[in-house]
Amino acid sequence: MASSLNLMKSVPRIILFLFLIFTSSLCFCKSTPDQDPTATPWPHQFHSILVMNYSGILQVIDLWYDWPNGRNFNIIQHQLGNVLYDLEWNNGTSFFYTLDSSKECSSAQLEVGVLRPNWLDGARYLGQQHVDGFLCNVWEKVDFIWYYEDVVTKRPVHWVFYTGREAHVMTFEVGAALDDAKWQAPVYCFDKNTSATDSITSISADRLVDGVLKGSTVF
Repeated sequence: MASSLNLMKSVPRIILFLFLIFTSSLCFCKSTPDQDPTATPWPHQFHSILVMNYSGILQVIDLWYDWPNGRNFNIIQHQLGNVLYDLEWNNGTSFFYTLDSSKECSSAQLEVGVLRPNWLDGARYLGQQHVDGFLCNVWEKVDFIWYYEDVVTKRPVHWVFYTGREAHVMTFEVGAALDDAKWQAPVYCFDKNTSATDSITSISADRLVDGVLKGSTVF
């Protein structure tokens, strides 16, 4: 797993960008035929497999987005490494844990919850570009994320965070839902002797970046 970033510098910036994404997505504007295209809102439930690349550090993320139930789940496979489970709730609570013999778990209370389906409202349109073999419309949101959507299918293809971390969308299953039982953090996350509740300044910034929808996130 990549080394943690400088928390005192990076985490406040992450929270600032998250706040801007959330608040700017609350603005709705009437569109006219002469206006630039707008990004398609995310479906209220979907499953996606993403390949993440950060300066050659690779991960595969099994992403479950469930807006009606106020939750988001990133199952992060590090290349030739461990699997980290990042479970996020709309009240700002996140659990980071493993299911191997180490039984590691920590939690964080963030100031924002799961991204809204319309979180790209207000994004600045940059034009069209070919990426990963697809012709995409491209938007930028508060200098935090660059988002690429297939012109034909309107599915997300690719996005790039301000850190340089890239997400390549391999699958996108609209309406797919994970069984409720899978959303339960393990019991040792609630054992005061083995788990830790972290403030936002003590959680690894890399973990926050891994969460695709924190600007995951969710970065």
